[in-house]
Amino acid sequence: MRIVIQRTKHASVTIDGRQKSAIGTGILVLVGIEDSDGKEDIDWLCRKIVNLRIFDDENGVMNKSILEIGGDILVVSQFTLHASTKKGNRPSYIRAARPEISIPLYEQFCSELGLALGKPVETGEFGADMKVELLNDGPVTICIDTKNKE
Repeated sequence: MRIVIQRTKHASVTIDGRQKSAIGTGILVLVGIEDSDGKEDIDWLCRKIVNLRIFDDENGVMNKSILEIGGDILVVSQFTLHASTKKGNRPSYIRAARPEISIPLYEQFCSELGLALGKPVETGEFGADMKVELLNDGPVTICIDTKNKE
């Protein structure tokens, strides 16, 4: 699994002109899934996400986790995170898992992340044409790939 985390002041997802989800202070998680991903990747990422110390403490130092600040999480599926640009100018998405594999894993990831956070996460809609809006706080943007844990 490959994710991009962005620390936010607020973020939202709009589909067909209607807002589906919105959060205040917290993190937006863009998630890309490939065929080889599974429960171990989900478990590792969920622990990593909720414990990342990317929020400021009283001294302005990034020393607090989303758990410590009581923030929210918005998760958006994004197969383009697995784009390959090695050949030509048109990205290839062959590494991205097909919907029959990625939808159950995405749903499991959102559910497990909600359990780790202690409250449900907000989501986009898998496969929809989404308009994602955020105010990136910092900016803080972190990329994590479960294939590069070490």
